[in-house]
Amino acid sequence: MSVEAREARQPWILLSPALTALVLLLFVPLLFIVVYSFWLRSAAGADQAGFYLDNWREALGDAFYRDILLGTLRIAAITTLVCALMGYPAAYFIARSKGNKVLLLLLLMLPFWISYIIRTMSWINILGTSGALNSVLLSLGIVSEPLRMLYNETTVILGLVHFLLPFMVLNVYVSLDGIDTNLEDAANSLGATRWQAFTQVTLPLSLPGLAAGGLLCFVLGAGTYITPLVLGGPRDAMFANLVYEAIITQLNWPLGSALSLMLLAVLGVLVAIYNRYLGMAQLAKGLG
Repeated sequence: MSVEAREARQPWILLSPALTALVLLLFVPLLFIVVYSFWLRSAAGADQAGFYLDNWREALGDAFYRDILLGTLRIAAITTLVCALMGYPAAYFIARSKGNKVLLLLLLMLPFWISYIIRTMSWINILGTSGALNSVLLSLGIVSEPLRMLYNETTVILGLVHFLLPFMVLNVYVSLDGIDTNLEDAANSLGATRWQAFTQVTLPLSLPGLAAGGLLCFVLGAGTYITPLVLGGPRDAMFANLVYEAIITQLNWPLGSALSLMLLAVLGVLVAIYNRYLGMAQLAKGLG
């Protein structure tokens, strides 16, 4: 074998462990889901192998699934907007802090050390009828009876913001930390106010980080099922809850596979649009 051929093979040899894991842990399971989506759930409860389009007709043609999908995208969009409005000032404060960035970043990372399910269920002890907030309101005489603050769409969005806000802050922070502060000083020296320097220099340069954080928050928010399951009511189910219900409760793997692929396709289109206009490099920085 020539030297050129060996050098051409070396990168693939080095990548082979990662590629093997990727194929076995991602593409093979995804292939099983695609195959399952064309099977048919018989009346006897057994899965009938074959190539049937019944599951896809139901998933794409039933207005119930379409409405839940649109509602899921709406909740994810609202959550992303709230995370952006709350996360940008926090990220800006951390990026411009002097001497205590490590401590602030450590405090930001602390929620990741606690289980997502525990963090979600903690809102029951805060907003429940006998929770901390109602206890304070009753003791102060502000209300005469406990308020019902749980099991609605607002609580679901609150739980999602609690879960996803650190992702937004980290991505925006990475973008802001890479901006030379001398650019703001130069703008000020040319007559711009601090607000003008921010809106015309810092904010435009940090938009890739904001977009990366928005993409992460939107995709993770649209694909979750724990938060609406714990904090939402019967009318606040998101699309992932339908997948969970079909596969875990009804044991209807073919329909659940079709629904999961439907959600994957919608989110994949959004990721492709993001990659087309902004690229995945900024997203990789935020995840790193």
